[in-house]
Amino acid sequence: MSLAGSFRHIGVARAYRHRPPYPPALFDALEALIVDEPRHVLDLGAGDGALARALAARVARVDAVEISPAMVDAGRTRPGGDRDNLIWHVQAAETLTLPGPYALVTAGASLHWMQWAPTLAYIVRVLAPGAMLAIAEQQYHALPWRGALNEVIVRHSRNPTYDPSFSLPDELVRQGLFTIHGRFETPPAEFCQPVADYIEQFHSTASLARELMPPSEAELFADSATTAVSGYARDDGQLAMHTVATLTWGRPRR
Repeated sequence: MSLAGSFRHIGVARAYRHRPPYPPALFDALEALIVDEPRHVLDLGAGDGALARALAARVARVDAVEISPAMVDAGRTRPGGDRDNLIWHVQAAETLTLPGPYALVTAGASLHWMQWAPTLAYIVRVLAPGAMLAIAEQQYHALPWRGALNEVIVRHSRNPTYDPSFSLPDELVRQGLFTIHGRFETPPAEFCQPVADYIEQFHSTASLARELMPPSEAELFADSATTAVSGYARDDGQLAMHTVATLTWGRPRR
């Protein structure tokens, strides 16, 4: 199974709830991109609905497309996951036949797992005249333990070719598949989390899934990662962090 297949694992889906939420400013920016009616949104690679669940409170309808049944099951139980106007679809983005039109198409930390040519060709067909494809990404901001923790991650990651400088929107432009219309970066948003939950969220990633590790390695990863960060925890056992989300929007090229 490829690394993308890791998201079908139940353990990965369960660990998703420990990922930091997107900053509220990101959703204000996404809503501002909607200029067409009906206010229908397509969210590709929805995961447990981090984008789709929040957007459903702001628009008429969200079609959340996710290939992993485990992710969809997890998303339905998360806050807002059972809204009447949030429709879950267990399907691959490359073979979608939903008719649209959509006033906004979103993808958060997901488009890089898909086959770009057929996915973007489909998006072109279902975008409303003024609609955009918006690509959302998020990262932690200025973590003092980043260096020590990265050494732990590199030792256990199943993705030795990971490049933190890779920009998906820029690569799509380079390949002639996408035209960028704008970018936005949120101010750093504070996020606090117990050490154990922070460590567990790494098992929601494809390259550090528990299902890819023997139990002894998973235990070693947890111990090593805890050692790297625990000295920065507050007296209540929580880590105080900030996250920054970036939004790049534009139109796929025909």
